[in-house]
Amino acid sequence: AETARQFDRAPESIQLLAVSKTRPVADIVTAFKSGQYRFGESYLQEAIAKIEALRDYSLEWYFIGPLQSNKTRLIAENFNWVLSLDKLKHAQRL
Repeated sequence: AETARQFDRAPESIQLLAVSKTRPVADIVTAFKSGQYRFGESYLQEAIAKIEALRDYSLEWYFIGPLQSNKTRLIAENFNWVLSLDKLKHAQRL
């Protein structure tokens, strides 16, 4: 909150995105129980397994890795947000 005020930001306007790639499901559950619900993943296959395992939790999933055209459908179906969009072609596919 102090840092937010130093930069003329409202503390509640800052959101924490926890990068959960390579972390086990149990760690994500622990973070969720502490109030964290936004998680970033960049390894698609690993992320999908976690998303499936945690369907009963109210989580927001962010894809943060490089996009590949052949994976855009799975990303669109499983993630709430994509933060690594860099090509119009990928945007259209998503």
